[in-house]
Amino acid sequence: MKTINQGPGRPVPPAESRRRAAFAVYALAAMCFMAASSAPTPLYRVYQAEWELTPALMTSVFAVYAVSLLAALLTVGSLSDYLGRKSVVLSSLALEIVSIVLFLAAADVWMLIAARLVQGLATGAATAALAAGLADLNPRRAPLINSVAPIVGLAAGALGSAALVEYGPNPLHLVYLVLLALLVLLFVAAALMAPAGTASPGVLASLRPTLSVPGPARIPLLAVAPALVAVWALGGFFLSLGPTLAADVTGSRSALIGGWTAFALTMSGAVAVLVLRTTAAAAVLRIGSVALVAGVAVALVGTNTGSAWLFFAGTAVAGIGFGAGFQGAMRSVMPLAESHQRAGLLAAFYVVSYLAMGVPSVAAGVAVPFAGIRTTATAYGALVIALGLTALIGTWTVRPRNRESQVPPVTLQTCGAPLDIGHPISGKL
Repeated sequence: MKTINQGPGRPVPPAESRRRAAFAVYALAAMCFMAASSAPTPLYRVYQAEWELTPALMTSVFAVYAVSLLAALLTVGSLSDYLGRKSVVLSSLALEIVSIVLFLAAADVWMLIAARLVQGLATGAATAALAAGLADLNPRRAPLINSVAPIVGLAAGALGSAALVEYGPNPLHLVYLVLLALLVLLFVAAALMAPAGTASPGVLASLRPTLSVPGPARIPLLAVAPALVAVWALGGFFLSLGPTLAADVTGSRSALIGGWTAFALTMSGAVAVLVLRTTAAAAVLRIGSVALVAGVAVALVGTNTGSAWLFFAGTAVAGIGFGAGFQGAMRSVMPLAESHQRAGLLAAFYVVSYLAMGVPSVAAGVAVPFAGIRTTATAYGALVIALGLTALIGTWTVRPRNRESQVPPVTLQTCGAPLDIGHPISGKL
């Protein structure tokens, strides 16, 4: 068999080289999807000024993304388990390219909503397929990359967009042109890859809205739910109303203020993921919960005293909780699924995450015109602190079951269709 010489090290077989290349493409795609999702954040104030939009309408634009993403997860979240990873990833990239074209063409809020709607569908379709594809290609490194890539993508999208808005020409279009070029390159790279994942029958049945959680993963998923809700509720607030709050606290109208706010939260989260990557999942969850509670408390002090440095310092500490909480939750549940169950379990995982990201932020947007941004942020922060404390308590009181636990399947009825919570599987971890 031919090998590829890697210099002084041992030669790498072509098959292994292709797997590494595919892993890199999937990781970059995961980052790019998240960067595209956070890129509009620094632009919200520009849209708001040009089109005279209310905070409630702006958070609704953000929520449309979360709702459409949730709809995609519920319907096509496990599609790659049946069609294979490559076809779903390519389709998602194509749909994301369409959404970027809609952003470029947007002349009013309704076009913006349409762009966010398509973007949510594309991201929802890609999320589980990319995460499961990474796990197929490298089960050992996948949990780390699945935790780091989305957070780094969010940070890069927010700060990069803010910099282009502040210093580049044509602020409402330049960032989307950059994203469009990156997405086209990724589409070409993904098209050249060998198929990942094995196709299997049952694709039409898989489109029925379901959440499939294997028996051994049920208790762990319930245990990490408060942490998931806390970190993504915080992320949703900062990605929708963060620029407005930062401008109020600092008195600055620069687009970079909103970008730095999102960057402080997400980049410190990415650093936390890297630093804690070898720490036990339960310990990571505890560290994340403590950091989340402490960071939000400090940020609220900065918000209500008008102290910009306390606000940003608290945001950075809360970001540690954001990253550690997400990583700890991911590492607690991801190893509990077999290969053919990964996309379904990850879909359930992200359903919890994106419900938490969308619903509370819309409620906050509705409250801002009546209560003001600082009062709304204080109430919101208190909710996040309560969830963080609940998650901290849960890390000591809840003990996850292992794969040998035999739990009977549970079926719920929702919207006239059965919601399958999963069936037990057996085997060793």
